[in-house]
Amino acid sequence: MKIICIGRNYAEHAKELNNPVPERPVVFHKPASALLVNDKPLYFPEFTKDLHHELEIVLKIGKNGKYVQPEFADDYYPEIGLGIDFTARDLQSELKKKGQPWEIAKGFDGSAVLGKFVPLSEIPDTNAIEFELHKNGEVVQRGNTRDLLFSFNDIIVYVSQFFKLQMGDLIYTGTPAGVGPVQIGDVLEGFLQTKSGTKQLLRCEIK
Repeated sequence: MKIICIGRNYAEHAKELNNPVPERPVVFHKPASALLVNDKPLYFPEFTKDLHHELEIVLKIGKNGKYVQPEFADDYYPEIGLGIDFTARDLQSELKKKGQPWEIAKGFDGSAVLGKFVPLSEIPDTNAIEFELHKNGEVVQRGNTRDLLFSFNDIIVYVSQFFKLQMGDLIYTGTPAGVGPVQIGDVLEGFLQTKSGTKQLLRCEIK
């Protein structure tokens, strides 16, 4: 199982971190040990003082594929869910200044929170999926996939050129603007708009 992540996929998020808007998907990976499921808490890592939340829609790959063509791309993710890409922002900034890889700021244990999944058939408009993150009951991130720089299909086509997609792989598709720090005691909850109303798919407490 692979955890593939797409960075800077919403223009406003790229701008808030003073990053250039990419011309092609920015791809990085998290190891399997980063996965945090079943509403388990995240214990604040000792190596950072600036841990940030980044809420993302996650695609669950439903079949194997390599060099997927655009007309078949939407056959590869029958379910979507919500995840949080936790980032040690201070560590990431330090590594970026040195021109070094920043996987340790993104791929540490527990950094890929994963909530529940819903079938894509439950989404009212798959081109405009609304989702949001609440921190201690207040909205801190709100996104809509109509603002994606690279659509889900674009991501499938691009990534499958380099990595064979396999059943069960996860793709974190990027975060909208509003990322910010968390502290011990914070409770994060992710919500997704479905045909039957807004559903809470994710919960994570920082300990």
